[in-house]
Amino acid sequence: MFKKHFGCLKGDTLKAIFLVCLAVGIVAVSYGSLAMAYGFPLWVPLILSLTVLAGASEFMFIGIVASGGNPLAAAVAGLLVNARHFPFGITVRDLVGKRMLSFLGCHIMNDESVVFGLSQPTPEQRKAAFWLCGLGVAFVWPAGTLLGAGVGKLLPSPETIGLDAVFPAILLALVLPALKKSKTSLIRASSGAAISLASVPFAPVGLPVLLSMLGLLARKK
Repeated sequence: MFKKHFGCLKGDTLKAIFLVCLAVGIVAVSYGSLAMAYGFPLWVPLILSLTVLAGASEFMFIGIVASGGNPLAAAVAGLLVNARHFPFGITVRDLVGKRMLSFLGCHIMNDESVVFGLSQPTPEQRKAAFWLCGLGVAFVWPAGTLLGAGVGKLLPSPETIGLDAVFPAILLALVLPALKKSKTSLIRASSGAAISLASVPFAPVGLPVLLSMLGLLARKK
């Protein structure tokens, strides 16, 4: 079955997807451990990992609630961070499947699966990479969360050991080839990054990510 659906992918792509999923699993272990250290019952991070399936939003949620914030405000902040999934959905609408399958396809849509899906040269490879990475993340994230909850307070937070930098580094490495090929994409990406960074000291949490989309308005002279 694996060869039937994913046999079109090259070895380098399969290796990269495996390494990304491994990194996701490691961060998930830290997430589960952190939730336990904050005093959350096991069902909270586990249910979040199964239903939300978005690491940044989940870390933000437990962090805000643990610091005394309102759970509703924490949920809204998580939604703001995940608002980037709207343009994601438009971009990968041909990859998520049709009818009932599209619900699962949308659920496993994340930064990693979108990047892998869009970086492949053929439609068949794009769809295979999107689904393989998405399903891999959907498996290792809850599994890692459960494992992390089991080890409790033995692991530090991601920021302490630098795991918070894993995903940005991976995604940057994956999108660099596309930026090299298109000067317009490079200008738009750079503009979005500059806008986001400039707004961090003034904008509420989650808003800089949305403001970065203004970079799409930049045009090549």
